[in-house]
Amino acid sequence: MKQSKLLLSTLRESPSDAEVISHQLMLRAGYIRQLAAGVYAYLPLGIKVLQRIQNIIREEMDQSDAQELLMPAIQPIELWKESGRNEVYGPELMRISDRHNREFALGPTHEEVITSLVRNEINSYRRLPVTLYQIQTKFRDERRPRFGLLRSREFLMKDAYSFDTDWEGLDHSYRIMYDAYHRIFTRVGLNYRAVEADAGAIGGEGGTHEFMALADIGEDTIAACRCCEYAANLEKAEANQQVPTSTDYNPQVLADLEQIHTPHTRTIEELVQFLLVDSRQILKTLLYIADNAPIAVVVRGDHDVNEIKVKQYMNAETIMLAELEQVEQSIKSEVGYIGPIGLMIPILVDASVLTITDGIAGANVANYHYRHVNVARDLNLTHMGDFRNVVEGDPCPRCEQGTLQLHRGIEIGHVFKLGTKYSEKLSATFLDQSGREQAMIMGCYGIGVSRILSAVVEQHHDDQGIIWPMALTPYHVHIIVISIKDDVQMELAKHMTAQLEKNGVEVLIDERDERPGVKFKDSDLLGIPYRMVIGKDAINRNVEWVERIHNSKELITADAAIQRVRENIMQQ
Repeated sequence: MKQSKLLLSTLRESPSDAEVISHQLMLRAGYIRQLAAGVYAYLPLGIKVLQRIQNIIREEMDQSDAQELLMPAIQPIELWKESGRNEVYGPELMRISDRHNREFALGPTHEEVITSLVRNEINSYRRLPVTLYQIQTKFRDERRPRFGLLRSREFLMKDAYSFDTDWEGLDHSYRIMYDAYHRIFTRVGLNYRAVEADAGAIGGEGGTHEFMALADIGEDTIAACRCCEYAANLEKAEANQQVPTSTDYNPQVLADLEQIHTPHTRTIEELVQFLLVDSRQILKTLLYIADNAPIAVVVRGDHDVNEIKVKQYMNAETIMLAELEQVEQSIKSEVGYIGPIGLMIPILVDASVLTITDGIAGANVANYHYRHVNVARDLNLTHMGDFRNVVEGDPCPRCEQGTLQLHRGIEIGHVFKLGTKYSEKLSATFLDQSGREQAMIMGCYGIGVSRILSAVVEQHHDDQGIIWPMALTPYHVHIIVISIKDDVQMELAKHMTAQLEKNGVEVLIDERDERPGVKFKDSDLLGIPYRMVIGKDAINRNVEWVERIHNSKELITADAAIQRVRENIMQQ
């Protein structure tokens, strides 16, 4: 491909609204262009990378006996009402009406559609199991699109769905997809972890794993053991902490509770400074509204409440932090002075606070706290458990010697065991061997295809630009002709291109009438793995060989360069 003919415009400076490096570099290198907030066009270089990602995904899906189909992006809203997710998805679901005022949604995901499709196509156990997948554009009305392709309103996704006759079959289908995802993310060149996760809005009755690309700008936090393979999303991560029962205590009797005046100490930091205590001595009590009923959650002062764990413990549909008015109405207290002692509502006590024998807690009176709190003596311990986020250095829940380390990650894939969540509601059933009607057992498996593009750039770049892994690069070789007016240089460039393309190597030739410095900067920005610079030494059939990953330079013969490319590509 001649670079002069390519739809490509590079930018010397990063756009002011591009916050992360992947967004900046893909805009500067001419891979994408923004049409509106969270909506992007893929230019020729960008679509080539996207197609390479899709090809890898298709190869692994097909190898796993999954069958490709393509479902409509426009979905009747009745299906969402049938599944019960019409309200759950809320404003992120893009809704439209046709000229007859019939309501539709632009699909953010396709559980309802695939279940509806399969229920009409399969009615016997003889046609199960089956796994179906598609690669298609999805739509979500993000409140705040940001980070380029990482959080956008329109994005490309691979979603697959398995249908089995029993849970054992689902476990098998899940493992096949789980293993395929490992191969996919390894092939695209990502440093990633598979972590235990919460099912979120997709829901389900079984296990779920997220695949996270490690990156400092990731919106998710991962807790991973330093010694074993345990890894989990922060929402799901646990620490190795025993939860004793009330009969296990032999509380050390300290001083009696004392109510002390603590003016203007609404935060943990203010209380620490006022009383000169360690935050680990403080019982942090937060009031939540779970399904319209108030509950209190108590964690140590240096810890944060994990709302997902609280929601699951309460088996609640919704949970939210109480507003000021709700605090005053429910417990007659003020925010900043809430404490667990004397509350007549359910109190969830995290295991980390159970050993506190001389603590500080709110007195439920403005400007006052209790001191000398002994948790075992002074609190109602009916509801004890794991209600906090793990922190760096917590003991691993899976091995004896490991501790947890926190990382930031970008979610690039998610696999779910849905069970009968959708098949029962949408009546996707089959007749078993005895002729009895049974609900299909489902699994769901998603990959953010366009997200992979951004995640790879986040991990593969330097100060000059992108560094594509060979599996994703838009072109394998970038040939730069220093002087297009030099017939010898142009003849050698054409010869090398012909030889390379004969062997399946994709070549981009920079034969623009530009200064060498401009060409080199653009080449660094584009990130093509191998560069061959044809200059004055072309008369001796020598070229400058440059490997983008470390920008090393070497003068070699044209034939040696061609052979080196062949060997390197064959090793991929």
